[in-house]
Amino acid sequence: MSEVKRRDLLAGVAAFTGFATVGLLPGTAAAATRQRPGAALPPTLAAGDKAVVARVDARRALRHLRVLSDEIGWRIAGTRSEHRAARYIAGYLRDLGYKVELQPFPVADKYLAEIRAKGERLWQCSASPQGAVDSVHGTVVDVGRVTEVTGDVRGKLVLFDRVTGMETEQAKAAADAGAKAALIIAARSETYPERKPGSFTPNLDEPVAIPVLGLAEYHGERIRAGARRLSFEVTHYSGLTSYNVLAERKATLPNPTGKAIVISAHYDSVPGSPGANDDGSGTVLCMELARVLRRLPTQQAIRICLWGSEEYGLIGARHYVQGLDEAGVEQITGCFQSDMVATSHPPAETYWLLSVDGADNTTTAAVNAAARRLGYVDQVQGPVARGSSDHEAFYERGIAAANFSWRGNEAPSQLEPLYHTPEDTIAQNISLQRLQVSLELIGCAAYETARHK
Repeated sequence: MSEVKRRDLLAGVAAFTGFATVGLLPGTAAAATRQRPGAALPPTLAAGDKAVVARVDARRALRHLRVLSDEIGWRIAGTRSEHRAARYIAGYLRDLGYKVELQPFPVADKYLAEIRAKGERLWQCSASPQGAVDSVHGTVVDVGRVTEVTGDVRGKLVLFDRVTGMETEQAKAAADAGAKAALIIAARSETYPERKPGSFTPNLDEPVAIPVLGLAEYHGERIRAGARRLSFEVTHYSGLTSYNVLAERKATLPNPTGKAIVISAHYDSVPGSPGANDDGSGTVLCMELARVLRRLPTQQAIRICLWGSEEYGLIGARHYVQGLDEAGVEQITGCFQSDMVATSHPPAETYWLLSVDGADNTTTAAVNAAARRLGYVDQVQGPVARGSSDHEAFYERGIAAANFSWRGNEAPSQLEPLYHTPEDTIAQNISLQRLQVSLELIGCAAYETARHK
């Protein structure tokens, strides 16, 4: 017998022993073979699938999401809240036995405002870099969708509906009339009118002497519902550092070339949003799969990567990938990127497999195969061409990668109406069933890939 065949035989024995070591209780094993939630067909699970399905639990993942979304809330690139989330994720992965690194990289300045209103939770929004950095309190005067201010607003907070392209005129009109601040409510997109707009950064053509805030539609609704006295503070955050949380568990079987799979998501959110679905859901999926996969036998290493600063241009993932040499690129078999994997929005019934070029690759093929074994044949669609998430960075270096996400049936551009808004919360935008399906699909696909050379 050749040495290569001998090693393969020993690897097979080790794999069998590994499954025996992490063997399932009879009740748990039976549960793994039952029809999956919402599946069209009964499952035909392989041994590796059973090991994943019997253990993965959306309710466990939800515990982490409560910390990230409910307790920490908005996680803006480079700020204390993003750092707090990174420390929480890193600590959990270390406790699981992964080797964890916090990879730093610089990010741009931020101008953010925190707003208090009587009877309301604290709000956050973006502020204009060309406006004043100041603390303000006062009464709101609602002037609507105009670019001029005609009434007496001295010492008041002027509330505008955004006139796109005319934000400078609106801000100057408020300042010239003696207002303390200009509050501009975001306008709905003509392309996607069903989406409620989140906070935005008012970029002005010239400086103004008062703070200028870019409110989400939600903030405007709450103000007009009665929150007419506000206090807020604009802060300029500079010299910022964001972090990727990189965790690795080595292969349990011989892996001479250092092959690895990447299971990833971004953990930051946009200003004003607690980011429950985008992308707290993908983050906790990675954390739960880290727990499930930590002791299962594999012939490849498993890397759990949580990216910082995705919302400002996929910065974290690009920093990581650009730092890989050619040998490092060759080691990665594929990147399974989960971004928005648990929305409760009713029309988002399709689980999309999104590769940058629309072509099939190791990751999309693995998820499609897992869907067939699990019985989710009518819920999964793709691969379809779409970037706009961290899988782009891997594609640019020739690494197999895709983004996986629940979206509308007709096209992956059909996102939930609460996308990027303050209402992207667990209570309003998270489905435990969809999170469970996502966990099973990515868990089974990634594990099946990692089991082989």
